[in-house]
Amino acid sequence: MAFRRRAKSHPLFSQEFLIHNHADIGFCLVLSVLIALMFEVTAKTAFLFILPQYNISVPTADGELVQYHYGLKDLVTILFYIFIAIILHAVVQEYALDKINRRLHLSKVKHSKFNESGQLVAFHFTSVIWCLYVVVTEGYIANPRSLWENYPHVYLPFQVKFFYLCQLAYWLHALPELYFQKVRKEEIPRQLRCIALYLVHIAGAYLLNLTRLGLILLLLQYLAEFFFHMARLVYFTDENNEKLFNVWAVVFVVTRLFTLTLYILVIGFGLPRVENQALDPERGNFFSFLFNNILFRMSVLLLVCLFQASVMWRFIHFQLRRWREYWNEQSSRKRAAAGTKQQAKPLKRDSGYHENGVVKAENGTSPRTKKLKSP
Repeated sequence: MAFRRRAKSHPLFSQEFLIHNHADIGFCLVLSVLIALMFEVTAKTAFLFILPQYNISVPTADGELVQYHYGLKDLVTILFYIFIAIILHAVVQEYALDKINRRLHLSKVKHSKFNESGQLVAFHFTSVIWCLYVVVTEGYIANPRSLWENYPHVYLPFQVKFFYLCQLAYWLHALPELYFQKVRKEEIPRQLRCIALYLVHIAGAYLLNLTRLGLILLLLQYLAEFFFHMARLVYFTDENNEKLFNVWAVVFVVTRLFTLTLYILVIGFGLPRVENQALDPERGNFFSFLFNNILFRMSVLLLVCLFQASVMWRFIHFQLRRWREYWNEQSSRKRAAAGTKQQAKPLKRDSGYHENGVVKAENGTSPRTKKLKSP
């Protein structure tokens, strides 16, 4: 991390220098923005990086409420929090994961997967707690009708917008981390697909004004992912311990059912009942006008169902492969145990012991030979 002593120095602005010092470079950039807050000339520009923009005062019965909507200036804020995510990524890697890896002595493949799961466990755990706090304080769980009432939800509370900006920043920071962490070429396509899916869904919920539904869906998704990556960490430390995979399987199935139910409830039944369905771009209800079209609504639901079906198919395939490996391992252990018992079975010997080719009795005397009768 910043200002730590290194065993080996690299040429300035070289590839190795950038890889080994990317967190320190990001720390310097963040620090320069924070220093800019101290001066009146640069403070206004620095606030563009730190605080969400496009705030508006909405009159309420108790006074005025400050809310936000999205715009191009959000890209500047996302860029600042990308550097924050890079710094936190390096902190978790150096002060937690690297120390554990030194004790486990994992192979290169397991070492890479352990680092990936360790980073995602920290992120998913933080996101689940944060997302749960937001949906509870905003009343989205207590009042499910709020997921589609007064749609489009153009104006967002501060914590909702800030949550979405941080989520976009984290998944965008994962792209350069593929280079900084020297991820193997075989793993890059899979991780790119995962990052792209998260970015498309989060940005889609943010831009389509479906932020309330997106919060609930992210909570369910991150909860299932947390148990999966936690189970992988436990498995890497003890390969005989697979109990958390069973917990993850149950949580995964439950979250898929809740996800599909929420999609049908909100898109299929909730949004078509929204008032003021006439097209009014100034009010921002272009998407509510689209969701009132039954063809568009059914197309969205069909895509959602197909995507969830593909996810469930991959899950079932993974479970079948895991169970097949488990039963093959159990059968091989039984065969090995049976072979060991046969080898350990004692041979039947005559009473006494052998000495110079003659069987001796227990008292040391030779057994009496039987006399043959003469013909």
